[in-house]
Amino acid sequence: MIHVLAGDRTEESGREFIAEMVQRLDGDKPLFTSDELKVYTSLLLEQYHDMVEAERTGMPGRPRGPEPVVHDDLDYATVHKTRENSRVVKVEKKIVFGNAARIAARLENSPSHTINTAYMERMNGTLRQMDAHLKRKSRTFAKSFEYLKAKLHLVVAYYNFIRPHWTLSKNPDRTFTPRTPAMAAGLATQPWGIEFMLGVPQLCNY
Repeated sequence: MIHVLAGDRTEESGREFIAEMVQRLDGDKPLFTSDELKVYTSLLLEQYHDMVEAERTGMPGRPRGPEPVVHDDLDYATVHKTRENSRVVKVEKKIVFGNAARIAARLENSPSHTINTAYMERMNGTLRQMDAHLKRKSRTFAKSFEYLKAKLHLVVAYYNFIRPHWTLSKNPDRTFTPRTPAMAAGLATQPWGIEFMLGVPQLCNY
């Protein structure tokens, strides 16, 4: 789980989230997928573009200024779900930025072979399961936004560094070797303990 942000689904929150995520990606451009929240398109364009001079038309008047052109290697797709009586009856996928053949090739090398938001939806469910403050319609709602953010980051650190994941821990011979997402990413050599995690000062700004 690369980054989380507690806040409203606004352009300001989206800009903060994407800017921090891009910084953590350190130049890598994965396949981005999301729902159809409109701000994501413009905010990804803000992060991944070059300013290109407009072609001269030869017509009188002030020439147009440089325009943002999205990077050729940016891949971004959205998922639109149509619901009837609270049930999903249709799922539509749309490529916003990128090349369809390249996106298909990237999906072939991923655990999921289709454009979807299933991983994010599963992650939302996992976060609600691990943090009672995130559960809907309950008496455990957070009383302080600052404490909510602090607890959320502790949950994410636990998810990444302490909790072994079954899909990462299965061996071909059906044995089980505990592995965390941090181990799979090369950030740790073994699952951390809670005492060790709380003693790492860098995680204060995780």
